[in-house]
Amino acid sequence: MAIATETQPQSQPQQQHKVSSEVSAAEQRRWTLNDFDIGKPLGRGQFGHVYLAREKRHQLRREVEIQSHLRHPHILRLFGYFYDQKRVYLILEHAPKGELYKELQKCKYFSERRAATYVASLARALIYCHGKHVIHRDIKPENLLVGAQGELKIADFGWSVHTFNRRRTMCGTLDYLPPEMVESAEHDASVDIWSLGVLCYEFLYGVPPFEAKEHSDTYRRIMQVDLKFPPKPIVSSAAKDLISQMLVKDSTQRLPLHKLLEHPWIVQNAEPSGVYRS
Repeated sequence: MAIATETQPQSQPQQQHKVSSEVSAAEQRRWTLNDFDIGKPLGRGQFGHVYLAREKRHQLRREVEIQSHLRHPHILRLFGYFYDQKRVYLILEHAPKGELYKELQKCKYFSERRAATYVASLARALIYCHGKHVIHRDIKPENLLVGAQGELKIADFGWSVHTFNRRRTMCGTLDYLPPEMVESAEHDASVDIWSLGVLCYEFLYGVPPFEAKEHSDTYRRIMQVDLKFPPKPIVSSAAKDLISQMLVKDSTQRLPLHKLLEHPWIVQNAEPSGVYRS
């Protein structure tokens, strides 16, 4: 099995002997499978399979550094951390109403008022993140929690990155990957707009828009933006219009998040407080 991992851009070293010592330390380290979180398959070669993976130690450090500096009502607060020889302990804000994914499974799909409230809340949180040059890259129901008042909170920044540049790494979850990531092309913060569009669709229909039995078919549907709106459940034309403006192959043409907040469907349906109460 081969593993493809993401590397971070490094600044130029000031001293040559520092580089040599780091290289020799890396060469001497013995990796094991336990050092990595194994993700989705990327392909196969003559002698094995290739998987996307992330090194737990470096990935966790980046996640902690990013999330601990974010302060927003729709982002789960990371208060601090400590560690011992075996584990790292994160001190997180409590979200008493639990995982949104389980709630979506129970309801099968959400009302337009509930979906719009959630989408607007996430748009505001992502506008805040992008203003701090943070791209989340893995918006999906499993990474969202519900706070005490019914407000949505982004809870997992495991694939996020703080960057001033465009990226090339394929990451996130297959059903939510934008075309540029499927092609392993450069991407920027607009990947979060695509993922939010996929999420909006899943809120309203109960399934992601490009879902297919085979991974290859999902890839093809994403690349072709094979977007179909089933007749049931009944969803308004305004909601469909918003989704269609977010799920655009050309990333520069996706509806900007500040324009999303002005869309008629959001204005008419979203609770201004960002709190959904059934």
